[in-house]
Amino acid sequence: MDLWAPIAIVLVLGSLPIATGIGDYHLHLLVLMLIWGFVYTSWSVMGRFGLVSLGHGAFMGIGAYGVTLLWNHFGLSPWLGGPIALAVAALFALAIGWPCFRFRITGHYFALVTLAATEIVRLVIVALRDVTGGSLGMTPKTALAEGPVSLSALQFAAKEVWLYIALLAWLGGVLVWRAVDRSMLRYALEAAGQDEDAAASIGVDVTRAKLAITLLSAVMTATGGILYAQYQLYVAPETVSGIGISLQIVFAVIAGGMYVQLGPTVGAVFTLALSESLRVAIGHTIPSLDGLIYGLLLVLFIVYMPKGILGQLLALAERRSLLVFGR
Repeated sequence: MDLWAPIAIVLVLGSLPIATGIGDYHLHLLVLMLIWGFVYTSWSVMGRFGLVSLGHGAFMGIGAYGVTLLWNHFGLSPWLGGPIALAVAALFALAIGWPCFRFRITGHYFALVTLAATEIVRLVIVALRDVTGGSLGMTPKTALAEGPVSLSALQFAAKEVWLYIALLAWLGGVLVWRAVDRSMLRYALEAAGQDEDAAASIGVDVTRAKLAITLLSAVMTATGGILYAQYQLYVAPETVSGIGISLQIVFAVIAGGMYVQLGPTVGAVFTLALSESLRVAIGHTIPSLDGLIYGLLLVLFIVYMPKGILGQLLALAERRSLLVFGR
């Protein structure tokens, strides 16, 4: 799938507010789909090479809380606080990744280490309740009292503005995915995934390659956390950090198709449509039902549709074209 598909999506979605006068609710869903699509693409950049992280909720939480805390307590604009939050996320990823890759902690053990890391971040957020608001969350100080736009605070009342911001971020994430797919880093990681010793024997610096893709994925995910916090103007451990968010990311990418360029975006559309359907159908009458359904569907996708929704559709289309034109 080449670049024409993402560009077509940007053009179509970007024209919706002008051509159709779409309502705020549907604009809200589109913005969330694009932001989560960016976050899921960020995980897929790393996860499709066998580096299954269950800790990306930590990076998203660092981005979201970092920019909010710096704005609320120090008055730092997100344009300054954002890079600081990204640097902290990168350092945290380095602290996790370097010892794991240096001592070859891979597979299930690496997943458990990252799972512990995301829970550490969530517990720190909850423990520092006087600063972070704890489990109740916190709201960035509004800069919209005197007008609908505050560029310095990165706050906009109009959802149309956020649609274009989310579109640009999402397109940037897809371009990064595509650039990695066409780089030598991809071949180095694929070789290391098959046999680290054999990859090292032909000159691949395995630790460096894994660290590079981990740092890239962590910084991208933290960027998604910043966008989410600035758009929602509310952050809480359950919405931007912790095990629940990490597992949601993994499930969405697997459901959409982690090996396909637009697979994570399809996963974002699928999971948001599912959660909204559950909310409308049953509300909150059955606690944790969405988590139970996510877990069940994850097992079913892994067993019966390992390529994900988009991956399976593309495989079926390719098989059909071979049947028609392959004779």
